[in-house]
Amino acid sequence: MRQNDKVMCILENRIKRDRKNLCRAIGDFQQSFQKPETRREFDLSDPLALKKDLPARQSDNDIRNTISGMQKFMGEDLNFHERKKFQEEQNREWSLQQQREWENARAEQKHAEAFYTETRLQFDETARHLQKLESATRKAACTSVKEFNKSQAIESAERKKQEKTQEQEDNLAEISNLLRGDLLSENPQQAASSFGPHRVVPDRWKGMTQEQLEQIRLVQKQQVQEKLRLQEEERQRDLDWDRRRIQGARATLLFERQQRRQQRDLRRALDSSNLSLAKEQHLQKKYMNEVYTNQPTGDYFTQFNTGSR
Repeated sequence: MRQNDKVMCILENRIKRDRKNLCRAIGDFQQSFQKPETRREFDLSDPLALKKDLPARQSDNDIRNTISGMQKFMGEDLNFHERKKFQEEQNREWSLQQQREWENARAEQKHAEAFYTETRLQFDETARHLQKLESATRKAACTSVKEFNKSQAIESAERKKQEKTQEQEDNLAEISNLLRGDLLSENPQQAASSFGPHRVVPDRWKGMTQEQLEQIRLVQKQQVQEKLRLQEEERQRDLDWDRRRIQGARATLLFERQQRRQQRDLRRALDSSNLSLAKEQHLQKKYMNEVYTNQPTGDYFTQFNTGSR
């Protein structure tokens, strides 16, 4: 029994060893000649099938990118990152360009404001100068009127003094004639009235003498000359005032013409600036139209939300 048990153990060990060797041989054979990738259905259960498989599209122009394949959509191109980087660079360039244009427009605006301020200062200086001229002219006119009035007052005082002296002399003469006169004589001086040299006593008056007639003519001539002189002075005064009024109106007209000329020059400068800005905007719009050549149409926006995707 011990011998049989020993033999059975030896046989069992041999069977196990043979089975193990057979399994190892089968495994080696399968590893060498029956690999999984050599099977016909291996592509259905290959764990590395996705890694080994070709991508859905190798380029944007791949012939496998059919319409029904739905492998290429707007904005999903392979050079998305390069295109996005280029667009960001382009946006940065546009932003810098807009910033430069804004700075140039601001500099031009500051220049226009400085030019406007300088023009206004020139207008104010011209108005101040014309005001000074007007004040000087008015002062000269007032001085001339004052001198004229002063001379008129002196002449009037002198005339009144002469009239008073003449009246005193006439009174003295009348008194002397009355004292030395004879009522019954034929002396014509006796008809002189005590109320004035221009009046006579009717019952004593013998007629006017040649001296009286000459005196009357002389006084009339003096009155005529005095009236002519006063008329000439009044005419000269009116001419002086007319000349000064014409000079003031001419100065005002020249000032208004100068203001209109300056306003016309300023308007021309503003028109030129606006024209240059319009040209720059037109060139900018033309440049933007050249850059954005592929303008989206209505068909581009109507293709969205047309399917379940």
